[in-house]
Amino acid sequence: MQYEFAQNQGWEVLAYDLAGHGKSSCYSRYSIGRHCRDLGRLLHKFGIISPVLFCHSYGVPIGLEFAQHHQVSAMIAIAGGTHDLAPWWEIPLMKLMAWGGRYLYHLPRVQVFNNFLSTSYRHSVMERFFAENPIPTDFDAYKALEIFWDYNFFVRHPLPQNLHIPTLVITAGKDPMFTQQMGDDLASHFVNSTHLHFAQAGHLVMAECAELVNQAIANWLNQQVYF
Repeated sequence: MQYEFAQNQGWEVLAYDLAGHGKSSCYSRYSIGRHCRDLGRLLHKFGIISPVLFCHSYGVPIGLEFAQHHQVSAMIAIAGGTHDLAPWWEIPLMKLMAWGGRYLYHLPRVQVFNNFLSTSYRHSVMERFFAENPIPTDFDAYKALEIFWDYNFFVRHPLPQNLHIPTLVITAGKDPMFTQQMGDDLASHFVNSTHLHFAQAGHLVMAECAELVNQAIANWLNQQVYF
């Protein structure tokens, strides 16, 4: 959704799946530092300097960490923040999936049922999103999440750098994982920040309200980066 929108705007765009997710290869050991290293290498390979980072959920810590050590023009943080990233129910659920629950998702009807529970939106963009992002059935996709459960940006960086970076925070009213208050807290740490809240959307707000999110991003970038 955002990838194609960026292309249509004539922006140079690079999509990065964390190791162990999507079609990316797996690691024997996972760390946030390795993810940042991979991202840095990809950007270098394609000659992209000072990118605008677009991060969703557990991708937000990667963006925060990357911005501590690399030149970044701006950051868009959706449904993720600096700490307390996993609600109380997520860790046991993900462990259950890793131990064997993931095998259920080889069954198409289970995927469909999970998709139905994940959002109240039933439009074609969501159908495409779920088709392109099925629930993973391999072990590493769940093992890779563990590095984020105890993540705390301010423990790692008592004196954080580059908080002047223009930052757009997007939250959704029906997101049980990252609340509006958490978005306010994240935005407050940046000198130049904007917080947009979509009251009727959920954790997948960037797909549920794709046109609204895309236009909001374009307007913000034109004001903050491309003016």
